[in-house]
Amino acid sequence: MHATTWHVEIHLSEDGPRTRAEAVLRTTAGTEVRSSGVARRSPEDRDAPEIGDELAVCRALSGLAHALFEASVLDVETNTGASSSFTM
Repeated sequence: MHATTWHVEIHLSEDGPRTRAEAVLRTTAGTEVRSSGVARRSPEDRDAPEIGDELAVCRALSGLAHALFEASVLDVETNTGASSSFTM
């Protein structure tokens, strides 16, 4: 059995009502995939930074999943020479 561990780093920054998350996936093969997500607090909402963190990270990870899927499809097409019919 072969086991591999991939790591995802998530960096959060907050600037007033805006929270930004940057997600970076690095594979053991050297592939790096990145995506970012943003959350904005409405002026009438109470200050709850964890909610902004959660939304921004969720959006970054969703984008990361899509970017990884697109990279996978490209790898399949490059290695087989045929168009892929994969869908996410």
